[in-house]
Amino acid sequence: MRVLLIGANGYLGRYVADRLLADPAVQLTALGRGDDADVRFDLATGSPGALTRFLDAVHPGVVINCAGATRGGARELTRHNTVAVATICESLRRSGCGARLVQLGCAAEYGPSQPGSSTAEDAVPRPGGPYGVSKLAATELVLGSGLDAVVLRVFSPVGPGTPAGSPLGRLAEAMRRAMQSGDSELKLSGLGVQRDFVDVRDVARAVHAASLSAAQGVVNIGTGRAVRLRDAAAVLARVAGYGGALHELDLPAQQPGHHPGRAGIGAPRSEASHEQLAAAPPSPAAFPYPDGCGVWQQADVRTARDRLGWRPRINLEESLADIWMEAACRI
Repeated sequence: MRVLLIGANGYLGRYVADRLLADPAVQLTALGRGDDADVRFDLATGSPGALTRFLDAVHPGVVINCAGATRGGARELTRHNTVAVATICESLRRSGCGARLVQLGCAAEYGPSQPGSSTAEDAVPRPGGPYGVSKLAATELVLGSGLDAVVLRVFSPVGPGTPAGSPLGRLAEAMRRAMQSGDSELKLSGLGVQRDFVDVRDVARAVHAASLSAAQGVVNIGTGRAVRLRDAAAVLARVAGYGGALHELDLPAQQPGHHPGRAGIGAPRSEASHEQLAAAPPSPAAFPYPDGCGVWQQADVRTARDRLGWRPRINLEESLADIWMEAACRI
């Protein structure tokens, strides 16, 4: 099977490439903007005609798109997440290769969910920011293209290579700094959100399975279990061997419905006044979750199980241990 992988050097793309290269039946060609791609091509500026000529020459059976942008303004996100996918779809329609398209979407397309609920593929998308909007527009282009195509809506990917600017990446970096400087207390904030964390290597397995399947439409890729970020912080502290105290500084603007307070992870909450919080030193890891999905997201993953034969294998503790291994190398 000849596979064209777009975005092989990104966070998800690297693991997808590794997974495909481990399959002796796959002949892999990587297309991207970097010098290390087999073929250099910028989807945001390249023409559908040029990509069509390449598809006709290579004649892949599957095209996998892992490319895209997670940061930037609305214009940049639209160029890299929406216009790029429009180029792919138009090129595949023009080409005679008849390739199947596997598009990587994201849970930000759904937007906020009701706490306690599991989001299924038939949920009405209401993205809460320009990133989710740009990815949803790409999904709609794929679904309306008439191609043999599937969109994998990946929830919150974690594991080795987690970007340093992501919430868990920043959390690991804050803990690394605390251990390096010998701090006996680590103040954190914005940890009340709950997300469905799925290991990036399990995502790669799902992409491989989708490439071989006949599934079409949208398929959620997650674990089916939401985890509070403060609980992930406690697990990270355990795997890192951090013996200091973890204190959370709740920010009213980030945690609707919660009273400002300061509490150790897993300990009873003690009350603190607004004046005390204002006088506290800046948190080394203060962040709202950046995906526009509010305080809760959890995937309904039955479709992935039934149509792809896929289940997650790697638990969050292993994912966090691998994130910490990378952070610890910088100590």
